[in-house]
Amino acid sequence: MSLSPPTVFKCLGDETRARIMLMLRAEGELCVCELIWALDDSQPKVSRHLAQLRSSGLLEDRRQGQWIYYRLHPELPHWVHEVLQVTLAANQQWLTQDAQRLASMGDRPVRQSACC
Repeated sequence: MSLSPPTVFKCLGDETRARIMLMLRAEGELCVCELIWALDDSQPKVSRHLAQLRSSGLLEDRRQGQWIYYRLHPELPHWVHEVLQVTLAANQQWLTQDAQRLASMGDRPVRQSACC
């Protein structure tokens, strides 16, 4: 996969998209409802940002029953993973409220293995 720095940084330049990417880097995979809860934002806004991240090649989604799960695209270049990891490590406090809201969410969907 070939992603240019302007594409990646343009996506990360929006606060909501940056929070989504960093949360997915930390959590591995989240469904739309978990992101809405953690970000304390509306479904249309979160879905719009997820669609942009997916169309740019940064995210991949999968459906499991009624849930749609998002994760970092498995073919992201190594440098993108490094940018996300360094940013996450240096800015944990920026996501503290998001992580606390996610942890407090009741009835989180149960993931099944994505293989097969």
